[in-house]
Formats: sequence, C-alpha cells, structure tokens
Amino acid sequence: MPVVVKTVHIWYVFSMKRGFFFSLAIFILIFSSITRLEAQNSSPHNRFSWFAAGSIFFFPENNGIESDSMPILPSPGAGFGMSWIGNFRLEFTADIYFAVYGYSLKLNRAVPRAWENRSALVWGNVLGAQAAYFWDLRPNMTLRFYGGPVMDIRLVFTAPNLKETNNPMDEIKKETSAITKYFWSGMRWLLPMIGTGMDFNLNEKFRLGFDIRVWFPMYKIWTNENLPAIEGWRFGVGARVTFL
Repeated sequence: MPVVVKTVHIWYVFSMKRGFFFSLAIFILIFSSITRLEAQNSSPHNRFSWFAAGSIFFFPENNGIESDSMPILPSPGAGFGMSWIGNFRLEFTADIYFAVYGYSLKLNRAVPRAWENRSALVWGNVLGAQAAYFWDLRPNMTLRFYGGPVMDIRLVFTAPNLKETNNPMDEIKKETSAITKYFWSGMRWLLPMIGTGMDFNLNEKFRLGFDIRVWFPMYKIWTNENLPAIEGWRFGVGARVTFL
C-alpha cells in the first residue's frame, strides 16, 4: 500500500503541473489502437465507439476558514458508447482525479485542503452510465445532450510526506479514517449528472468535441446536513476525442 500511495502522490504532483495533456495523450493512443480493430466490424446501425477525454473539475465550497479554496482538478477519462434507439445511445464513462482533504471537527465533515494543510490523499474514480441524444446540426457537426447516474468511488489514503510538527501521526490517521467514513456514508458517492457537448468530424474515423457537465449532490436530500447551498455540487469542462 505505501508504494501505491507514493505512486499516486507522484501522479498528483505531476498532474497539477503538466499531467493533464500527458494523460490525455496516453488515453488517445491506447483507445485509438483498440477502436481501429473494433471499427472494422462495426455497422452504421449497430456501432460501438470509444472516446478519450480530458477535463477540469471544479468542486465549489463555502466553508470559510474551515477549508481551503475550491479544488480545481485535472482529470483524464475514457468511455465507450453503443447504439440504442434512434438518435439515442448508451454511454459508459470513467474519469479519475486526485485531491487532498482534511477533516473539520467544527463542521464534522471532510473538507478540501491545500497541499500544505493536507491530511488525506483522495483518489476519485468517477464511473457513470448515461443516455445520450445526438442531434446532427450539420453533416460534420453534432450536438449531444446526456445524463445519468454516477458513482464517485473515492479511495482515501494518509497523505504522503507528512511531518508531525503540528499534528501527530495518530491524529492524522484518525482524520483519514473519519474522511473515509464520511465519503462512504449516506450514499455520498451517488452523484447524478447532466451534460451537453458538441462534436466536429475530423474525418470518417475521428471526432473532436467538448463537454460541459454538472453533478448534483442528491445525498443532501436524505442526510439532512446543514450544508452551504453550493456544497457538493460539481462542474466540469473538457475535450473529447471519439474513435468511430
């Protein structure tokens, strides 16, 4: 497990600087090789398509001095879609991100932290299934509307390279445990999503597009927490390459 945490830590530091475009390039290379084989056996009426994506996630918060500023996180992603009914398709997506958190005893919940104030390193796996409607505006331009259920599978680790000057390691581990419990209780991992995007045909095999997504904190309905109005909402903007 320490090796995993160290590896995630290295990825986190790198991604905050340059990893966004590097990760997107890796996904494009991997899925392009797969989809070239898949496309040979696809028909226009029953076609599978793959896509690679790169996004920026925004996690707004309004916790005053109990947390640091809003996390703005790079996120590589990928997915595939299949024909369904008419202009509708079913799509399955996966995005990953890394963030640092702490636990506020005053608010009794996990809160985002800056790197120097961290206690836990969170590895988020955003897995979604969505219905997407494709509307061809022009022969080379397609508008998309989509939505569906999303799960954020968050793996929580004690943040690496911590010093015990201000906070003993035992307390840090307790914080990490409390953060894990908070994220996994009350179905806080369930975040329905809606989005829109537009694709432009580069050629008969590739489409280049952009996406705007919004995730809803549905858990606020049944947890009855006294949370700020913006707490739990998420927003994402990104680019996507589709392999036909």
